Amino acid sequence: MLYFRLLHIFASMDTERFKNFILEHENDDMSRLLLSKGKWEDIDMDLAVNTIISRKKLKGKVPEWYAEPGLIFPARLSAEQCSSQATAEYKAGLARRLYRETLQGSTGNTGKAGIGGLRIADLTGGLGVDSLAFSKAAEHVLYNEMNPLLADAAAHNFRLLGADNITVSCKALEPGSLGEILNGSYAVSREKKEPCTDFCPDIIYLDPARRDDAGRKVFLLEDCRPDVLRLEDELLAASRFLIVKLSPMADLTMVSSRLGSVCREIHIVSSGGECKELLAVADREYRGECSIVSVNDAGTEEGCFRFMMPEEKAAEAIFPAGEDEAANAAYLFEPGKSLLKSGAYNLISAVFGIMKLSRNTHLYLFNDPAMVQTLEGFGKTFRVLDVFPMNGQGIRLAASRYHEAEVTARNIRMTSDQLRKKLGAKPSDRYHIFGAEYLIVTERCSRSGPGGINTI
Repeated sequence: MLYFRLLHIFASMDTERFKNFILEHENDDMSRLLLSKGKWEDIDMDLAVNTIISRKKLKGKVPEWYAEPGLIFPARLSAEQCSSQATAEYKAGLARRLYRETLQGSTGNTGKAGIGGLRIADLTGGLGVDSLAFSKAAEHVLYNEMNPLLADAAAHNFRLLGADNITVSCKALEPGSLGEILNGSYAVSREKKEPCTDFCPDIIYLDPARRDDAGRKVFLLEDCRPDVLRLEDELLAASRFLIVKLSPMADLTMVSSRLGSVCREIHIVSSGGECKELLAVADREYRGECSIVSVNDAGTEEGCFRFMMPEEKAAEAIFPAGEDEAANAAYLFEPGKSLLKSGAYNLISAVFGIMKLSRNTHLYLFNDPAMVQTLEGFGKTFRVLDVFPMNGQGIRLAASRYHEAEVTARNIRMTSDQLRKKLGAKPSDRYHIFGAEYLIVTERCSRSGPGGINTI
């Protein structure tokens, strides 16, 4: 019923009028706008309000979509849960790499922009941000979404965004339904009703819902909807690669063991300083150890740290020889969220040749200024200004000299807020105090070009 209502809205409304209404009222009070819907009988006010609210959520998250005011968004939740533009483009780059490394040479296909005949099926399409990003890396994309409201909105939006290589399908994904989705799918649009040819994907992408019926967050693969584990064999029979987006809180070992020996890679993707998502890559032709890829910033090509789990187990960290060596270090490195999530604590020390503060404190010390630029892409680097003992006297000394600072507690019996109160420090962008085995006062380093180091 809702689906046909939305189709009727699309067919009957003046899209230019609707777009202008959105722009004219984007700063209005939405509650008042809903109450006064009688003033604009030619506007579907529920759809307009959902679109305005969604656009606000997408402004910084997916600027490409915000820039086109003619797009429609029937469900606000889809705008909250969709990928950001940076993470969607990262996934598209991952799909392109997998195809070029393993499939393109064997198929001999040549498609547009040198991307061969890459075909991607996004079976949990949602708003369509990932599908649009895939469409720029692939020759053909199948977008499937079981919610007809979202599916028809996506068809409308893809046309406005110029994506002419996306087929939109609206079917439920469950065990046994994949053949129906891939074979003879129909485009959900007013213009096209002809069946597509059978769609044989090279890569299948899933972004399963990570909440249970009560709205609580879930982290196990089998608790997501659809259940990835029940579908895994069927999906890998249809496509060599399966990419699954998971919660950034999911346990890496759990994901790898649940997917089994076909789990080729797990990508931990950060953007804007926050860990946003895990991407598990299953390859039906792969049998071996799973690679972990930490991505510090999805919007850049820097900060990708790749390793296999046994490498971390075999790695030996370098520790300060004593209190003096730790106190005399010139620089401190704080790994980014994705690198910390990866668990490569000893490997960071071994690979970069820097000292780990202690076995359980994941902060690193070094003296070589050239290492600042190397490490900056993987986290934050700081110049060490002072080191005090981590006790009452040290806290009093630090508090007397540094009245303004950001404060971080690591591996001590105090939270960051509790330590900040003891120091009496007001927020500051200049200084950063780390409370760990020692009280380390630092200021942030920034890169100033080859060989140059400035402080912020």
